[in-house]
Amino acid sequence: MTAPLRVAVIGLGVISRFYLAALRDAPAMRLAAVCDSDPARLAGHPVPGHTDHLRMLRETPLDAVVVTVPNDVHLRVCADALNMGAAVCVEKPLALDFAQGTALRKLAEHRNVPLFTAFHRRYNEAVGRLRAECAGAAVDEVTVRYLERIEEHAGPDGWYLDMERCGGGCVADNGPNAFDLVRLLLGPAEVVSARITRDAGGVDRQADIRLRAEGARARVLLDWSYPGERKDAEVRLAGGRTVRADMLAGHAGFKGSLWHEYAGVLDAFERCVRGTGERDGGLEALRFVRDAYRLEASGRPVGAERGRGAQ
Repeated sequence: MTAPLRVAVIGLGVISRFYLAALRDAPAMRLAAVCDSDPARLAGHPVPGHTDHLRMLRETPLDAVVVTVPNDVHLRVCADALNMGAAVCVEKPLALDFAQGTALRKLAEHRNVPLFTAFHRRYNEAVGRLRAECAGAAVDEVTVRYLERIEEHAGPDGWYLDMERCGGGCVADNGPNAFDLVRLLLGPAEVVSARITRDAGGVDRQADIRLRAEGARARVLLDWSYPGERKDAEVRLAGGRTVRADMLAGHAGFKGSLWHEYAGVLDAFERCVRGTGERDGGLEALRFVRDAYRLEASGRPVGAERGRGAQ
């Protein structure tokens, strides 16, 4: 019988509770340690707690880590784990920007250690039904809406509202999850237009981003100032029929859908570590973020920039 993977969770902010709950119910994984820079967050866990992730990596036998630290620390923490030979599941986005994400993917390939980005919405049960309904059908257009009031979702994790630490606003934070669903439903897609609305502090609060894929179009709608919450995906099939997935339907309570989604994340990560699942470094989502911001700034099609040699 295969032994459970020994897993540590690094970063005990608002998302960590979903990973910890999923780990409790995952027979193929065992929580071995937790780590957070705030000692108060370590209390109450049934495993050793650490405030220094490097010391934890050196002193604790681990097969894998789950990284849920702020985005600006992803590069350092993930690189340290990869260099110690621990497989990494990192909360989206993979890194603060495309360059950092590229560096991490190269390191993972050099070390031959799994690097997996957690796009939890792809494991939503409604999304699964939508994919099954669309299987084998020609698709004309996909629309993904990711609308929320970020202050409610961030809770005490104020770094979400710091553009230097988050990597941007709604495009950097919610964009990767929304784009991943486009990619899941259509395959490779590229940004062709980006309308972004910023607040007085320069933070992007709304965005309307258009994409193209082979034979289809897509639209990503983001809002950090929405009165309530809406997370859904619509697919218009070539015959004119529209099918939809409401990712929040049937899940009572705030963030109620995340419990089963993060169980799906860990199941996929475990298969990745065992060598039976895909290694997804999340670079395409970082490319989406980069291209949306570049297009907003330049006003030119991203394809035109690439043609001029942009990196």
